[in-house]
Amino acid sequence: MLFGLSLCMMSFVFLMFISIILFSLGINFLVLDLVYFIEWELISFNSCSIVMTLLIDWMSLMFMSFVLFISSLVIMYSEDYMSGDDNINRFILLVLMFVLSMMFMIISPNLISILLGWDGLGLVSYCLVIYYQNVKSYNAGMLTALSNRIGDVALLMAISWMLNFGSWNYIFYLYYMSQSIEMGIIMLLVVLACMTKSAQIPFSSWLPAAMAAPTPVSALVHSSTLVTAGVYLLIRFSPSLSLMDINMVLLLIASMTMFMSGLGANYEYDLKKIIALSTLSQLGLMMSILSMGYEKLAFFHLLTHALFKALLFMCAGSYIHGIKDCQDIRCMGNFMFQMPLSSLCFCISNLSLCGGPFLSGFYSKDLILEMSCLSYLNVLSFFLLFFSTGLTVSYTFRLIYYLMIKDFSFNSFYSMGDENFKMLCGMMSLLLMVVLGGSMLSWLLFPNPSMICLPMLMKLLTLCVCLMGGWFGYLLNSYFNMFLYSLTFYKTFWFTGSMWFMPLISTHGLNNWSLYIGSYINSSSDFGWLEDMGAQGMYQELSNWSKFNQSYQYNDFKIYLMGFILWSVTLMMLFII
Repeated sequence: MLFGLSLCMMSFVFLMFISIILFSLGINFLVLDLVYFIEWELISFNSCSIVMTLLIDWMSLMFMSFVLFISSLVIMYSEDYMSGDDNINRFILLVLMFVLSMMFMIISPNLISILLGWDGLGLVSYCLVIYYQNVKSYNAGMLTALSNRIGDVALLMAISWMLNFGSWNYIFYLYYMSQSIEMGIIMLLVVLACMTKSAQIPFSSWLPAAMAAPTPVSALVHSSTLVTAGVYLLIRFSPSLSLMDINMVLLLIASMTMFMSGLGANYEYDLKKIIALSTLSQLGLMMSILSMGYEKLAFFHLLTHALFKALLFMCAGSYIHGIKDCQDIRCMGNFMFQMPLSSLCFCISNLSLCGGPFLSGFYSKDLILEMSCLSYLNVLSFFLLFFSTGLTVSYTFRLIYYLMIKDFSFNSFYSMGDENFKMLCGMMSLLLMVVLGGSMLSWLLFPNPSMICLPMLMKLLTLCVCLMGGWFGYLLNSYFNMFLYSLTFYKTFWFTGSMWFMPLISTHGLNNWSLYIGSYINSSSDFGWLEDMGAQGMYQELSNWSKFNQSYQYNDFKIYLMGFILWSVTLMMLFII
């Protein structure tokens, strides 16, 4: 306690203050088109020097300000959400370490320092996922850590390959060596690392599993820190993304990720997992538009998505608290009367996720879809992009139906009310940014608006897809549920709801065989032949001989006396010889 403030409030005030300063600097750098390189020489020995380099430009400043803004509100929200936890200070320190690792990654133009922040994110995320310390959390934490280690290894290989260039500052080589084969190999490794961190297919299974973490951690991880690190790094590497046709492969993978996650969210009943799958869908959208060459637009959606996704998780945490830590949406309902302020924030953030007019998500999603209509896309990617947008609206209206419209269906009725003051303060502050942030960012990032000329049918395609998706989502859950559709087509529902069996392949498919082989080797060698021929075998043999000798000595005096005489005669003969 300092000046009567807890660690949560001190962290909130400090992070919010730094966020406002960085946002003001970001606007200044954006208007004046400034880029600063700050170099700090750590060690200089003869002609060799170790230099720490920082890259300060409008993109890094804007992103850091948004990360710190969301982190400050999440920490204030956590003081009430985690009030029953005896180790809340440890939790806040872990969150601060998480934010510090993200800051380190954002301002690094050097692959070595990026790896430090990258590994810091992976390590602290493991500590946060296993925070509740049960078997489910341990499994989810291990899956998260091991999936991210694949990306860490790819980044290490990229660092070793960059020795060919003479420096690890990748920012110097993006334009001048954008046609070399070495840069193409580095880009392949960087794209692999970013795919694991941003959970693209086939590394998607860890993202819903990471929902074992506390809800404030989910609000931070899925909005602006862990999963967006891969997208941000690819935005930095975007000038070399067209090498070896990497962007075409990335576009296909990102479109499939959008489609898979949107389809899975329509069959999921865990509230936090539905929002996690929506994060996966939006990450696929960012990767898609990035692979088309619009990195500024991808960064725009990165910022707007961070706002409404953090608010969405905060509202989900408020609901989960309200019905005593139950996460199944079938047990929820009628929240608009029980928790009106939380429901207001939830509906507005959901509409922003759908691209509701004049909310933050509208400005970025509508621009992305219209620019994709202008791009050279094949039919498959175009279909997946727009169909996945319809699926987004579908699972959003499904959530609104289950949580707002449907009657409350919990076994015993709890007297619920909106959560206390600090939780509502965090949610209302983010609500203001969700409403105003999109227009503000569009004015800042795109001061000269582009004229997008499309035919009337193409112009109305986004609106039609959203309306059809919302109607289908409401119809599927309000009408078809009466006929137990999920039981009639159980195998289809299981396939789509399990992310196309990806968790089974990436966890059970690998774990069962490795555990079986390990158990067999352990039982046959460690506890089998090695024990029998080694320590335990020798112990048994010596023990048996000792018992045999002892039995003769204790039980038969004549044998003992005969042995004594034989030993005496033998010794006398030895002395005579």
